[in-house]
Amino acid sequence: MTLHLSEPFASLWAGQDPFRQVEQLEGEVFRELEARRTLRTEVAGQGYFVKIHRGVGWGEIVKNWVTLKRPVLGADQEWNAIHALTAAGVPTMTAVAYGEQGANPASRHSFIITEELAPTISLEDYSQDWLEHPPAPAFKRALIREVARMTRRMHQAGVNHRDCYICHFLLHTDQPPTADSFKLSLIDLHRAQIRTHVPMRWRDKDLAGLYFSALHIGLTRGDKLRFLREYFDRPLRQTLAEEARLLKMLEVKAAQLQSRFERKYARDPAA
Repeated sequence: MTLHLSEPFASLWAGQDPFRQVEQLEGEVFRELEARRTLRTEVAGQGYFVKIHRGVGWGEIVKNWVTLKRPVLGADQEWNAIHALTAAGVPTMTAVAYGEQGANPASRHSFIITEELAPTISLEDYSQDWLEHPPAPAFKRALIREVARMTRRMHQAGVNHRDCYICHFLLHTDQPPTADSFKLSLIDLHRAQIRTHVPMRWRDKDLAGLYFSALHIGLTRGDKLRFLREYFDRPLRQTLAEEARLLKMLEVKAAQLQSRFERKYARDPAA
């Protein structure tokens, strides 16, 4: 068994079984699956997000490996990714509790609790009306540079996100954000992978997801070049020459993701 408890949960659960206590937490449920539950709860007026993993079963594990996907077996991936990003200087969540028990990967019980990041708004929501109401150019440029910088530092730290979309970059709104003063935080790391170096395949998947998620917010060619210059941190001419394969792949992959997205919503308009 592995257990890390910080306040207020260290005091709240003193002398009790934390795995039983976490299952009894109540609040707004955001996801309820057989193997995973996500909810928001409050303790002493502070908001927290709770993710509980209950084991996916051998059938799901085998299905993932057969399709060359790495299954998410517990909360450890998010716990480790949070610490890796924090060490690399990438603003992210603060984890206050983590537990894991059970040697069998198919039935392992684990949880992670993070402090709520509030007040914030996702970049997806923040940019949804940019086509009709563009932001101040200096602020948009600053946001693009920061997203690129955070993504570069994440990859340099050996972390690939696997759900790298602009909806997972939160803009803090406790103070009116400006080009000279704003903060972003990267969230939703439960599928993240950590290695010494991020394989190019997984780096490219993250970049493709990010590009796809920003396709319809009115980015110009100059905006895209600005991202590339910041992400690769080298002269733009060199990047365009050395990363020609990647740039072509991004267009192809974005088109594939868009087609998949349209098919999904054609089947289920309420999704």
